[in-house]
Amino acid sequence: MHAPNPTQKDTAVAGIVLMTAFSLLAPAMDACAKLIGDAVAVGQVVGTRFAVQAALLVPLALVMGWLHRPDLRETGLHVMRGALIIVATAFFFSALRVMPIADAIAIFFVEPFILTLLGGVLLGEHIGPRRCIACAIGFAGALLIIQPSFIEVGPAALMPLVTAVCFAFYMILTRKMATRMHPITLQAYTGTAATAIILPLLWLFNDTGFAPMDPVWPETRELWLLAGVGLIATLSHVCISFALALAPASVLAPIQYLEIVGATFLGYLIFNDLPDRMTFAGIALIVGAGLFVFIRERQMGRRPTPAP
Repeated sequence: MHAPNPTQKDTAVAGIVLMTAFSLLAPAMDACAKLIGDAVAVGQVVGTRFAVQAALLVPLALVMGWLHRPDLRETGLHVMRGALIIVATAFFFSALRVMPIADAIAIFFVEPFILTLLGGVLLGEHIGPRRCIACAIGFAGALLIIQPSFIEVGPAALMPLVTAVCFAFYMILTRKMATRMHPITLQAYTGTAATAIILPLLWLFNDTGFAPMDPVWPETRELWLLAGVGLIATLSHVCISFALALAPASVLAPIQYLEIVGATFLGYLIFNDLPDRMTFAGIALIVGAGLFVFIRERQMGRRPTPAP
């Protein structure tokens, strides 16, 4: 029996630390987006988030020699990923305007179950009956959270589900592309593609009165919050990119549920929002079922991918 390699152990620990950092940073980005409220169009918040990501990561990838010239097929994939992440982010930020952060994130965490099912349909991955049952339990947990939220805020309670579906397709594309390039390069191209899509849309909707996409000049407070959204989003995604490079995804995936803990804490601290008993029950079902799916993925020898 071989002794464990200390270097591998050290890198795994570093990966766990970075994944923990991501899980605690991501709710801070959501809190900034929620604090902006209706003062800035949601499309403008999304555009700023990806413009900052591109502005920071493209020069970094260029200086480090990680950039390459994508061919036509790869460019198309980047555009598809950019479009999916724009829709996912826009629906989630819209949900945050009317829902507590913890509720929205907990509903979004059905994404691993959707990804598992899509892996079976699109990638031909085997899905056993136990994981199907776990996915059903996870969806039941989401319904426990959605039902009272739907009564309070209406169809907006379904927005995190749209985010989860879009992000699952986004992760399917990521699985196909992540092995071919440096993770920072992938994030840089994602930010660039998303920015190239959303900026013309904001220009087209300028002065149209369509609130979600009609940009305004932000006040000083909103400028700082927009900068916070962009900077925190970029930093958190850099953390998860390097975490996945340093440690197996099956080790990192369960840590992402710290994001719900961080969201609950910030929601209570900043907005005085605390999940009720039904929401906590739904969160428990989602987390429990999610951990089971991750364990089964690990036993099957695959690499479950955390959802940044």
